[in-house]
Amino acid sequence: MPLALLALAIGAFGIGTTEFVIMGLLPEVAGDFGVSIPTAGLLVTGYALGVVIGAPLMTVLGTKISRKRMLMLLMGLFIAGNLLSAVAPTFAIMLTGRVIASLAHGAFFGIGSVVAAELVAPDKKAGAIAMMFTGLTVANVVGVPLGTLIGQNVGWRVTFGMVAALGVVGLAGIARLVPEVPRPEGVHLRHELAAFKNAQVLLAMAMTVLGFGGVFAAITYIAPMMTHIAGFADGSVTWLLVLFGLGMVGGNLIGGKFADRALMPMLYVSLGALAVVLALFTLTAHNKIAAAVTIALIGALGFATVPPLQKRVLDQAHGAPTLASAVNIGAFNLGNALSAWLGGIVIAAGFGYTAPNWVGAALAASALVLAVLSAALERRDSGRSAVVASGSPAGQRTAVHH
Repeated sequence: MPLALLALAIGAFGIGTTEFVIMGLLPEVAGDFGVSIPTAGLLVTGYALGVVIGAPLMTVLGTKISRKRMLMLLMGLFIAGNLLSAVAPTFAIMLTGRVIASLAHGAFFGIGSVVAAELVAPDKKAGAIAMMFTGLTVANVVGVPLGTLIGQNVGWRVTFGMVAALGVVGLAGIARLVPEVPRPEGVHLRHELAAFKNAQVLLAMAMTVLGFGGVFAAITYIAPMMTHIAGFADGSVTWLLVLFGLGMVGGNLIGGKFADRALMPMLYVSLGALAVVLALFTLTAHNKIAAAVTIALIGALGFATVPPLQKRVLDQAHGAPTLASAVNIGAFNLGNALSAWLGGIVIAAGFGYTAPNWVGAALAASALVLAVLSAALERRDSGRSAVVASGSPAGQRTAVHH
């Protein structure tokens, strides 16, 4: 794998840390600003919605400059947003900082996925994408637990200051290691937009929203769920997030490996198992050991879907994949926002801190249904193409010859 993938992974590490660290710090932030846990959950929802909006917006704005330069500008925006979060005097300004940082997220991973895929042979594309996303997953093993620990003991503002510093390291890495990849000739915005006329692209994005949304329904409220239901101490949330991160690292690499061999079967297995595990989490959340194992499995199964879903979009939007790739990253975060919101609703309605797990199971099961539908439509279209080809003069001559 090219060294440039390391630079992309460093940037992904910083972004992954800021995205996920807030979950372990929701009680501290809520207490500091005097808001409820569901209200503090808006810091998750707001970030996710910012990714959804920023992914296409930043990608379109970056169509006139090189991909490397755009990646560097995105990291600058990320740094600014996290610095604002670190010094925010009110909850509203804290939320604003989160949204500013999130605007860089979707386009970074979208453009980064395209760059990563272009740096390797065709049969290694999903593996290269997974390598970049390894930075995001490793953030959950190192960056998020460390940030949570610091936030709980020193202050959450220090955590966000450190995240901004990570952004500086990522920016330097991209400037030093990522090559200037020339943009494809003749590809304009209208070509990028044309990809969204493809039903398979839209189905893949819907799978992304629902499948990864299932993960966030449970993980957004992991701190109150584990302290109130499982009986863990506040400090134990850090190590539970490490388990989640370790699961993500393993699932991401396995998903990348098998997506290059059998993409759709990989999705069937990961989405089906994710739905089952999330449903079981409503029971296992009451036992410390079972809860810890389940959290690791949710991380593994959730991130096993990421490389195949991202590659599915790149494959279906071939020729002009940049915008579709970025929008699909936005789709991951639309799922995050939807599930965090739904999870907050069921908690506020009095169903308890384990109720979001049922929401997640339903979302993952819905994604599995869409995956089966997508494959069925693809087989039908392939069959029609074969019939049309056999009905053409060239096809008839071939049939007679045989």
